[in-house]
Amino acid sequence: MLNPSFYTQTRVSILIITGGSKVYNKMDYKRGDKVEVVNNEEGFKGSFFPANIISKVSDNEYIVQYRTLVKDDNSGPLREVLSAKNIRPAPREIVASGFRLSESVDAYVEDGWWAAKVVGKSGSDYVVRFDNECEEKTYPLDLLRVHQDWKCKDGVWVFSGK
Repeated sequence: MLNPSFYTQTRVSILIITGGSKVYNKMDYKRGDKVEVVNNEEGFKGSFFPANIISKVSDNEYIVQYRTLVKDDNSGPLREVLSAKNIRPAPREIVASGFRLSESVDAYVEDGWWAAKVVGKSGSDYVVRFDNECEEKTYPLDLLRVHQDWKCKDGVWVFSGK
């Protein structure tokens, strides 16, 4: 299992491409960059999985190697060719000594990060409710991180707070 303290800030370049009235941001990832891959498949919508950039395939595609997912035959880490729109830089690490009620967090569950809100506390653990779900689950502090939103237009992470 991935240790959430493994995350560090990643420097990336942003190229702004203008076309008509639209502005597009394009991340210029390099081999070894730590990223997260969004999964929008049924049952995984909105989850993010830690990965590294292996290589650039084209202007809009990269080969990534997941740090927490393995091939179906368990022969090694899973690699995929992905569109740049499904990749974001790994968020900067924000060390949290605790969370407040209603605070937005990400919970590390089943090898990925899922957005949730703190709805209570049970001893030293936190009770969270995942976005778009009614179910509540309890997690220790080391499996939670401060939720941050990636603003691709500006190329920055924004602390979301509540």
